[in-house]
This record gives sequence, structure tokens and C-alpha cells, in this order.
Amino acid sequence: MALMPGLAGRTILIAAQSGRALAQAARRAGLTPLVLDLFGDADTRALAGDYRPAEGRFGEGLLGRDAVLRHLDALAASAPTAPLGLVLGSGFEAAPEVMRAVAGRHTLLGAGPDCVSILKDPFAFAALCRQHGVPHPPVSRDPVSDRSAWLLKRSGGSGGAHIRAATGGRAPPGTYFQARVPGRAFALSFLTDGRSIRVVGVTEQWCTPSPLRPFRYAGALERARHEAPPLAPPLLAAITDGAARLAAATDLRGLASADCLVNGAEWWLTEINPRPGATLDVLDRRPTPLLALHIAASLGHPFETEPSPVDAAASEICYAASGYAPIPPISWPAFVRDRPKPGSTVARDAPLCTLFATGPDSAATRAMLRSRAAELRTLLALTEGHP
Repeated sequence: MALMPGLAGRTILIAAQSGRALAQAARRAGLTPLVLDLFGDADTRALAGDYRPAEGRFGEGLLGRDAVLRHLDALAASAPTAPLGLVLGSGFEAAPEVMRAVAGRHTLLGAGPDCVSILKDPFAFAALCRQHGVPHPPVSRDPVSDRSAWLLKRSGGSGGAHIRAATGGRAPPGTYFQARVPGRAFALSFLTDGRSIRVVGVTEQWCTPSPLRPFRYAGALERARHEAPPLAPPLLAAITDGAARLAAATDLRGLASADCLVNGAEWWLTEINPRPGATLDVLDRRPTPLLALHIAASLGHPFETEPSPVDAAASEICYAASGYAPIPPISWPAFVRDRPKPGSTVARDAPLCTLFATGPDSAATRAMLRSRAAELRTLLALTEGHP
């Protein structure tokens, strides 16, 4: 498929909690990324044509409309020509008013603020699912009689770190209860122009629990082309149809994903992420760069998806087993992404970096991830001077 004309050599604004994956995808599409994010990792800065640090907290998003606008304006002014537009990653799910403000200054490439308001409001989303016949776990703010059957979630939260066991009484402000449902976690990634969708791929997902964050997101895997599909064709068709109806109802645009729990023939849509998500590294291995397709879909240009690559791929977040204040100089292996720059601070249990692996099949790829995690632990121990 030919790329959308006019991308090569253009600049693009990126704002996210972590902008590295989007910046890497932009470079693959021939674009120069101008990045605003919370971390300022070494590889993000190396990829960026210009960079600004954002204010905020991981898991809670970027803070301050005026600061976000000021930084984005400064990044746009640093470009030799006007940026093509702005791609938002995680960090804006609970702040549609910030999205509206930035959309007044920069062309949004992806979901608009009204779409995000509906999809990330748990009660509006639940009502939308009921209206369109999409299975979704019940939600409530009222006290629940059997707390073991419910979860407490933060409205607009992402990454799973905000999910807890249900508490007594009404849900605290900014949170809600969602009924527990059984099943394995999958994500259907798709492109949409607000009218129809095209499936990009299906990823299997897993958690790395910690005492305070039992549902903390860990990683995702896309199977090799020769392997059995992760979802049976009738189930995939049902999930795709449900996602298509919700995308059309909300004018969702660009690359997005539908998170599901699957238990045999039953499935529940837990949320739609109206943006490029944590699986971007795993999925951006087709001949046509995914960010180019995201831009095309967002602007209403023709787009098509391509078959999955021959091999499997997976990524996994490595959380810090201890605090680093500061991060020492480290010679990071090539498979490590989101590399914290020397001198920065990483708190215990915070994301330290991301590991990436490919292999001939799912089992080999997961084994490679485990091997690389062990290699990284050894490297960190040696760097810290531990035996």
C-alpha cells in the first residue's frame, strides 16, 4: 500500500504519558516527532526532533491545560514548517476539556474530545454498550452487597494500575464499581474512519500484580501467522461487529483498541482505548507504518490493513524492584526500550523500561522475554554493585 502523500520530512506533535512508542512509529513513517511526555527517556529524546517535559503523574495523566498548551505551542514553533497535526497517547482519557483546548490550536489526528468523553465515561460507555447490544460488565457507584464480585476502578484510568478490589460504601469521587467477569484478556486493535473499521490484529495480554496494584498491566503478544488464531472466527466476528457499532456511534477515528475478557464462547468488552495504545510496538511491523494508517484514517483518506507478520512479537513492562535515585549510567541492551536517562529518578514499582522480543512462535517469544528479563536483572544488579 502506498503511503499517504506528503508525510516524508514533515513534523508531527506527540503528547502522552510516555511518547517513545509514538515517536518511534513516527520515525518509521518518515515523520519527525516533537514530543511532550512525563518521562523524557533517553530513547525518546534521541528519536524526537524536539522535546518538552510535561507535568503530571504516571497513571493519572498530564496536568494543567495551560502548561500543555504552552509546551505544544513551543514545540510547534520549533519546527521548520507547521506540524502535520497532533497525536495523543495515554494521559488525556479523563481530561476532554484539555483535549478541546488543544484541538482549538492544533489538528487532532485521532479521536476527538466528544468521542473520548463518551468512551471513557464508565456510565455513558455502559449505556452505549447496552444500546448497541455489546456485552459489558455492569457498573455502579452505589454500595455493592458482595464486594468480592466487584472491582473499584478510576474513571478514565489506563494501564490497570488503578484497579482495586471493591471497597465498602459508595464509590469514592472519580471512581466506580465494575462487576468482575471471568476470562482471559485480549485486545482487538483496529483502524477506523468513524464509519467502518479494519482489524489490525489481536493481542493476548497479561498482568504483573503487585501488593497494591493487583491488575497492573504487564505486556502483550501477537501470535505468529502460522499459529492458531487467539480468538475463534465467530468470536472475532462478534467482537469486531460490536467495536464497529461503537466506533460509528461515537465517530471514533484512527488507531484504537477494544479490551475484552473472553471465557469460552462468552465475551465482555471492558473498554475501548480511543488512541494508539501499549501494543503499538508489537503491531507496527507491517510493511505500511501504522502511524501513517492512523493519520489516513483520522483524516478520512483511504486505508487498508495488512496481514500479520510471519513471526510472533511481544513486549513487557519491567517495573522497578527497588527505587533508583538517581538512575546510574547503564549500557542498555538493544531489546530494552523506554530507557530512563542517567540521573533521573524511578520509584520502586514504577515502570523502569520495556522489553521487546520476537520469535518463531508464541512460546519461543515468551521464553525470550523471560530470558531478557533475567539478563536485565543481572545487569541492574551489577550496575548497582550487588553480587
